[in-house]
Amino acid sequence: MVIGRHYPELAERVRSQHALQPALYGDVDFDTPPYRFTADPDARTALPAWVADRGELLEDTRLVELVRTATLLGDVVADPYASLLPRHGVPGLIGMLRRACREGVDAVPDAPPELRALIGAMEDTPDWVDLDLVEEGARHARVSAAFLSPFITRGAFLATFLNTYAALPMVITGALSGRRAAVRVNETACFFAETTLPFAMRRDGPGFESAAMVRLMHSVVRYNALRRSELWDREVFGVPAPQIDQMPAGMINMYLLAMAARRRGRTGFNGRERALLEFSRYRCFLLGLPEELLPTTVEGVIGIFHSRAALLRHDFDERCRALVDSTMAAYLRPGRTLFDRAADAVERSWSAAFFVSFCGGDRAAAARLGAPLRAPDILRVGLTAPFVLGRFTALTWASRRSGLQRAADAYTRRVLAKRLATYGKPEYTTGTHHD
Repeated sequence: MVIGRHYPELAERVRSQHALQPALYGDVDFDTPPYRFTADPDARTALPAWVADRGELLEDTRLVELVRTATLLGDVVADPYASLLPRHGVPGLIGMLRRACREGVDAVPDAPPELRALIGAMEDTPDWVDLDLVEEGARHARVSAAFLSPFITRGAFLATFLNTYAALPMVITGALSGRRAAVRVNETACFFAETTLPFAMRRDGPGFESAAMVRLMHSVVRYNALRRSELWDREVFGVPAPQIDQMPAGMINMYLLAMAARRRGRTGFNGRERALLEFSRYRCFLLGLPEELLPTTVEGVIGIFHSRAALLRHDFDERCRALVDSTMAAYLRPGRTLFDRAADAVERSWSAAFFVSFCGGDRAAAARLGAPLRAPDILRVGLTAPFVLGRFTALTWASRRSGLQRAADAYTRRVLAKRLATYGKPEYTTGTHHD
């Protein structure tokens, strides 16, 4: 395969990592894909047979090249900033980045050029972004963030642990304890919820700062994996937390909408979905994802998701199982009142049910992976579904009606504020002890 034939700019960005950060990437081979990537037609991969025809995906040379290239791509502006870790420590890097987000980079005394580059890249909004459409998408996304996501985030989180090659960075963070698992889930939920607030992702918004923090944490994980961990085998795993592994979290909502559109015989997104797509793509841009990984069509979104899975070698070991176990066992509520405990039980049941959907509805497979859906779970979901799905459906309907939009959005924002209070303030730590 000729690397760069279809995506020359992306390939050049990958190769530039050697020159931009030789201390970090100097011994990474960007010309050879790591073992985790496989186009062998006989290899077992992360793509279940019931999802798509792997053979057809392997025939698409453009998508195969895109996945291979993005598997070797870190973050060319955040990684150099994270590499200042030995000099400033994680608290120092966080402090400078927070101040740069809130007051401007010139307010940071002796601001490193790496910090200026990171902030400058996030401020450089691409021409393809329509910020008005982003705000419309955020309004629609708030409904899911307030009324649906709190019940399924844990289940979606579990899906990221089903592959050893993609999950190893989480192992390196030391994120196997119950408390760390709870922190990870709540921080993730908080970030995605916060970015849906009005104007949150504008330059002076809280979502912009949160995206910068998440981006920094990903880069710190890469630094620790490549420079401080004996677990990381470059020939097997390649670049830690590559951009191809960041894409699913940022675009999972659009994948689900794209699959629903395909089932209904539609080849394009409707107006509401197009706004959600613009919102999701801009959020991904702030997180450092390249435009090449952010398709704009139904088939494009489905294609990149399925191709990533089709080219990711399968493996599920005891470390993945430990991540699943710790995440399922984590207590996510802020208190231990009767209501908190009941809410935790309901959420845990919904997450288990949602995880089963990732297993194609196979409850036995979900149980083998560490997330069984038992009779009490089914009962809890059945009893609460009229309220959970009914409220979500009603607010989704109201958000599309001009006469009801304002009132519906005001109610949604009040509920979302309570959700954010429940999630707590993000700690933004990597779980390492090298800070």
